[in-house]
Amino acid sequence: MNNVVPYLIRAYCDWMEDGNLTPHILVNCETQGVVVPEGLSKEGKIVLNISSTATVGRLMTNDSISFKARFGGQSQEIIVPCNAVLTIYAQENGEGMFFDSKAEGALAEDEKPNLTLLD
Repeated sequence: MNNVVPYLIRAYCDWMEDGNLTPHILVNCETQGVVVPEGLSKEGKIVLNISSTATVGRLMTNDSISFKARFGGQSQEIIVPCNAVLTIYAQENGEGMFFDSKAEGALAEDEKPNLTLLD
């Protein structure tokens, strides 16, 4: 089964932009595959504006978010694997969602869900 996080990122981004809000993501820069400008992260994390007006060629797949953006007047290529996204939120009101960076998205074959039957 596919990990739900990329779908939620896309849905929240669309929802925010439809409401004229600015979607931002908090990224764990220590995750393998993250490509962001050097020297801009703080404590291994960076906040990125992923709105369609702040990015060029934004592509959100089930594996990563990629786009070009300007930092210090220079156009830079950004690549963020979806498992590096810690949260997505609207800049204006903080509405959004946190993601568990340790979640694998699917249960191991020998692991069964813990369900309770309700009357």
